[in-house]
Amino acid sequence: MSTLPPSPDSPATPAQQVQPAPARGRGLRRDWLLLAAGLLSLVFWLSGDGQLERINGLVQDTASWLHRPKASQDIVIVAIDDASIDAIGRWPWRRALHAGLLERISQAPPRAIGLDVMLSEEDLDYPGDDLLLARVLQRSGRTALPVAPGTDPLPAFAQAAAALGHTQLPVDSDGAVRSFHAIEGSAQQPWWHMALALHCVGQHGRACARPEPVPPLDPGTPAWQRRQREIIAFAQARPEQGARDRSPFTTYSYIDVLRGRIPAAAFRGKYVLIGTTAAGLGAQFTAPLGASARPISSVEMLAHVLNGSLQGSHVHRASAGLDRALNTAAVLLALLALAWLGPSGGMLACALLALACLSLAGLAPRIWQVQTAPAAALLGLALAYPLWSWLRLRAAARFLALELRDLQGQGLPTALRLGGDLLDQRIAAVEQASRQLRALHHFVSESLRQLPSPTFVCDRQGHVLLANAAAHAYARSLDHDLRAGDSLPRLLDGLRALDTAPGPQAGSPLLTARALAAGGLPLSSEGRDGRGRSLMLLVQAFEAPPTAGWLITLVDISDLRSAQAQRDQAMQFISHDIRAPVASIITLLEMQRGSVQAPDLGMLLPRIEGYAQASLQLADDFVHLARAQQQALRQQQLDLGLVLDQAVESCWAQASAAHVQLEFSLPEQECPVLGDPGMLHRAAVNLIGNAIKYGAHGQQASGATVQCLLLQDAGHCRIAIRDHGPGMDAQAVARLSQPFERLDHHQHLDGAGLGLAFVRTVAARHGGQLQIESAPGQGSTFSIVLPKAQQA
Repeated sequence: MSTLPPSPDSPATPAQQVQPAPARGRGLRRDWLLLAAGLLSLVFWLSGDGQLERINGLVQDTASWLHRPKASQDIVIVAIDDASIDAIGRWPWRRALHAGLLERISQAPPRAIGLDVMLSEEDLDYPGDDLLLARVLQRSGRTALPVAPGTDPLPAFAQAAAALGHTQLPVDSDGAVRSFHAIEGSAQQPWWHMALALHCVGQHGRACARPEPVPPLDPGTPAWQRRQREIIAFAQARPEQGARDRSPFTTYSYIDVLRGRIPAAAFRGKYVLIGTTAAGLGAQFTAPLGASARPISSVEMLAHVLNGSLQGSHVHRASAGLDRALNTAAVLLALLALAWLGPSGGMLACALLALACLSLAGLAPRIWQVQTAPAAALLGLALAYPLWSWLRLRAAARFLALELRDLQGQGLPTALRLGGDLLDQRIAAVEQASRQLRALHHFVSESLRQLPSPTFVCDRQGHVLLANAAAHAYARSLDHDLRAGDSLPRLLDGLRALDTAPGPQAGSPLLTARALAAGGLPLSSEGRDGRGRSLMLLVQAFEAPPTAGWLITLVDISDLRSAQAQRDQAMQFISHDIRAPVASIITLLEMQRGSVQAPDLGMLLPRIEGYAQASLQLADDFVHLARAQQQALRQQQLDLGLVLDQAVESCWAQASAAHVQLEFSLPEQECPVLGDPGMLHRAAVNLIGNAIKYGAHGQQASGATVQCLLLQDAGHCRIAIRDHGPGMDAQAVARLSQPFERLDHHQHLDGAGLGLAFVRTVAARHGGQLQIESAPGQGSTFSIVLPKAQQA
C-alpha cells in the first residue's frame, strides 16, 4: 500500500512547515525566467556584427573547407612571376609588352581577359606605348581593367576596355580574406567586382550593364561605398594538380606566353587573368584556414572569385536578424529542455543542439547559400547547463534547509554531522530522518497490505487513492485491473442490497458516487455481488488535510451465510424429514397399546422396521452431505474407471432386486483424476442408485436398463449415468439442484433429495461440476465432470 497521510496527532506548526510545492515551483520558474532573460539577452547581443569573429571564423572556415568547389578549367592565369622579372627586367614594364601579350592571347580568341595592372598614369618615357595598348584593347573587345579609389584608368584605356571593375578585398580582424563586395565605388559611379565584370564580358561582351547608382541617404556616408558582401568560395585543386602550395588554376608564365612558348589555342574560350605573382610585387593576401598554406596574390584571389561566380558557389552572410533568431532559438530550446527533461536529458539536449548548430553552419552554405554565425549559440549552450545546474543546486540546498527545519519540528533526530560542506551535512541529516520515516512507512504499509479483507482509500468522489493486496485480488476476480484514480462505485456497481438488509432499497447498488459526495452512507450494509458472494460493506470517513475521503472495507461473509443456510436446512430436515418416520413409529406403538383392534404383530414389526430404516438412511445421507461440505479431501491420483467399476459392483444387488440391467463400458485408456476415492465412489453410487430408483420407474421390468459410461476428452473425465425413464423438463432439472428437493411425481418413493446435493458438492470440491441432461419421455443423463490429472 502506498504512503499514508501524516498522522494528525502531531501536526507541525506553520513556522515549521516545509515550503509548499507550488511555492518551490514558483521559485524555480522565477530562476528559470531570470536565467533565460539574461542568457538570451547575451546571445542576442553577441549575435550582432563584429562579435566573436574569431570563433565564427573558425567554424565558418571549417564549413567552407568541407564544401570547396573544384577549380574551373576555363580559368587561366598568366603570372608576372619571378622568372618573367628576371627575363624582362625590373617592374614596371613598357606597356608595349602588355599590348604584345594581349595580341597573342587574343588570337584564339579567349572568352574574356582581365588585365590586373593599374593603368592610371601616362607613360612619359614611351607615350606611343599608351596608344598601342589602347588600340589593342579596342580590337580585343573582351578585356577588363581594374579601378581603385581615386585611381581610375586613363580615359583612353577606360574607353577601349570592355569593362571596368574594382579589385578591393576586405580583410577580417585576424588578417584573413574571406569575402568580397560585389559592388564598390562612389555613389554616382559604382563598379562591379572585376571578377563579376569578367563573367559578364564572357557572356555579353561590351553590352554589360554597370550597377545602378544609389544616392546616399545620409550626407555623412563615405564617398566610396560597398554593397552586397559575399563569401569567397575558395577553389580546391584538381587531383592531377598536386600539392596544396600551388595554385589550383592553370598558370602560365608571362615570359613564356610573350615568347610564344604557349600556343594561342591554350586560351581559346578561356577566362584569362593577367597579374603579378612575383615576390614584392602587388598585394599578397592570407587565405582562411584550410584554403591555402601560402599567401595568395591579387590575381589568384581574382581567379577564386571568378571561379565561384562561374559555378554559383558564392554564399551570402546571414543577416544579423537571422543569426540572432537562430542562436536565440537554439538557446531557448536548451533552456526548455533543461526545465523539462532533467539533468541527463538536458545535458544531452544541449549537446545535440550544439551539434545541430554546427551542422547548420556546415550545410547552410551548400543548401541555401547562406553562411551563419553560430558562435553566440555555442557559447550560450555551453553556459546554459552549468548555470541551470547551479540554480538547481541552490534550490536543492534551500529545500534541504527547510526540510531539515520541518523534521526538527516533528521531533526526528537531525543533527548535522561534523566535516564536509554545508550541503553534504544537510543531505546526511535529512537522509537519516528519511530512513526513519521510510521504516515507519514500511511498517504501516505492510500492516495495511496484509489486512485479509479488501480495503480501499478513496476521495470524496469515490476515486481510488490506495488499495491493499486483497482489494487488487477482489478487483481481478471481477475481471478488472485496479489502478489509482479508478471509480470505486463503478467497480462495485454489481454489489446490490439484499431484500432483508437495512439501508438502500433492495436490488440497488450499495455504493454510489452521489452517496459518497453527500456523505449519507451507513457505517455498514450487506449485499451480494455479481459473483454471488455475500459481502459486508464497512464505510468510515476520514479527514487528513489536505486529503479527505473514505476508508471502505469489504468483508466476505459468504461462508457465514452459507453456514446459516445449512443450519436452516438441517433444522428443516430434522423437524420434518427425520421426525416424520419417528412419529409414525410412535403412532403405531400407541395403536398397539390402546386400541382394541390392534394391528397384528406380523404387520406391525415390518412397518416399524421400515420407518426405522428410513430414519437411519436419512440421518446417514445427511451426515455424508455434511462431511462432503466440510471434511478435508484426501486427494490422490486415481483411475476414474476403477471408481466407476467399484460403484457398479456396489449397486449390482440393488439393480437385480429392481430388475434393472446395468450396462457398463470403459475406454481402453486410463482416465486419471486427482481426488478423494471414498467421496467419488459414494457420488457414483448415488447417481447409479438414483437411476435405478427413479430412472427405471415407469419402464417395463424386463427392459429397464441403466448405462454406466466413462468418457474423456483432452482435459476432462466424465462419469455419465444414463437411464431411459420418463425424463424431466427444464424446471424439474433446476429444482433437482437444491438440497432436500424431490420431484412431485416421485413423492411416493423414499428419500429426502440429499443424494444429488451430495454429488454436486463432491464434484464442486474436486474442481468439476454435475451436469444434468434430460427431456420428457427421453430419459435422463447425470454426469460428473472432473478435470483430468497430469500424469507423472
